[in-house]
Amino acid sequence: MDLETISLVFLVVIFFIAMLLASAIKIMSEYQRIVIFRLGRLKGIKGPGLVFIIPIIDKVIKLDLRTRVIDVPKQRVITKDNVTVDVDAVVYFRITDPQKAVIEVQRYEVATSLLAQTTLRDILGTQSLDELLSKREELNKSLQTIIDQGTDPWGIKVSAVTIRDVALPDEMMRAIAKQAEAEREKRARIIIADGEFQASKKMTDAAKLYEKTPTALRLRELQTLTEIAREKNLIIVPAGEIGTVAGIAKAVNKKVVE
Repeated sequence: MDLETISLVFLVVIFFIAMLLASAIKIMSEYQRIVIFRLGRLKGIKGPGLVFIIPIIDKVIKLDLRTRVIDVPKQRVITKDNVTVDVDAVVYFRITDPQKAVIEVQRYEVATSLLAQTTLRDILGTQSLDELLSKREELNKSLQTIIDQGTDPWGIKVSAVTIRDVALPDEMMRAIAKQAEAEREKRARIIIADGEFQASKKMTDAAKLYEKTPTALRLRELQTLTEIAREKNLIIVPAGEIGTVAGIAKAVNKKVVE
């Protein structure tokens, strides 16, 4: 074997050793962990910082501990009052136990998404349409609690679940619009009736006051006649002459003369 061949073999060995050393060093960020399996057996969890492994012998699975978001696709739900709606949601979760997330479940993210879909259909199916639209915060907390209990054995913590959209059929949208319009009209009628009631009370009080003080009633009468007199096309008949033909004729004659 000549010198050139020996040098080439030496370079290949050096390169191979360098590659092994490079693969033996792992640098983990603060939010990362790695689960190490040595010859198929769980060795432990390492990170953050600098981590050394045995190449070829050790197998590592890297995990991110930051909060993740799952967009739950639209689910067709039949409510308790037999209304079909399409509902989608958002699930926020994070890994709290990397070992369980690797050993206890296969593809924890997919499993969490499927669990969220089935739970969404089951829980919302027990609610009426009005409850679904008006009690969204309570339903979010209920969904979060149930999904979190289901993912706890996997080392997953569900921090929040939010119902994002509730799509109603067109005929149901029209029915809700009519109901809202009827509700607004009812409130308007109640306000008008209340105003008339308050006005009638005030008028009753005023009538009692005028009954006790005839002078005030006379002054009010004169004020009313003054306001009416501003309209030149009206005929004013004095109170003492109302009910007599002569009084009416006299008033008409005065109007004609004018």
